Amino acid sequence: MKARAFIEKLSSFSSDKRLNVVEKFFKGNDGVTKPLGVKFGDVFNTAKEFIDMSLEEINVLLDSEYYEIRMGAVSIMDFQARRKRTSEERKKQLFGLYLSRHDRLNNWDFVDRGSYNIIGEYLIDKPRDVLFELAKSSDPWERRTAIVSTYAFIKKGDLDDTFKIAALLIHDEHELINKAVGSWIREAGKKNEKMLKAFLDEHAHSMPRVTLRYAVEKLDKQAKEHYMNLKNG
Repeated sequence: MKARAFIEKLSSFSSDKRLNVVEKFFKGNDGVTKPLGVKFGDVFNTAKEFIDMSLEEINVLLDSEYYEIRMGAVSIMDFQARRKRTSEERKKQLFGLYLSRHDRLNNWDFVDRGSYNIIGEYLIDKPRDVLFELAKSSDPWERRTAIVSTYAFIKKGDLDDTFKIAALLIHDEHELINKAVGSWIREAGKKNEKMLKAFLDEHAHSMPRVTLRYAVEKLDKQAKEHYMNLKNG
């Protein structure tokens, strides 16, 4: 389970037709990341084959300048974190690796691919101070990790931290944070509409329009109009 073998296998799927993948999906601005030209399905399937890769070898993949190779790295981490037989110690190590190499997880889909299982699930029964620290980061992808990770809590009906972190990010200047905040308070609202409406009563008039639009998506027509009118007012 060596990084070199993973890269060779993934490279065998490369296609010129997929060389626009960075332009299409990558929203970072590191000036280095480039496409390998591999379908995401092939990335995920190859990651499953290499699920037993060591942390040291995963770290090698994270150093890659190729977008799909880094996606493969975070996918391997995700598959390990969600596997039932993975030890608590290993989950702790994955949690630490994700955070220590967040500079390499510098796009929205790296965060969405890994933060639920690697970060959120790990913190289910632990203090969550790290998420509040991430929410205050200057790095937008760390801020996105802060809110997206809370989906693990939402799934269990634990909603308080989602709304608390959303409040910290409510006036964020980055559109992909705005969309994430709106999406995750919407998901929390599916569990408890009263909490969502209380949050909207306080913030709807000042939150970015895209955040509000995502947040009210599942509310009934009358409620949608009410909150959108608060923004318009």
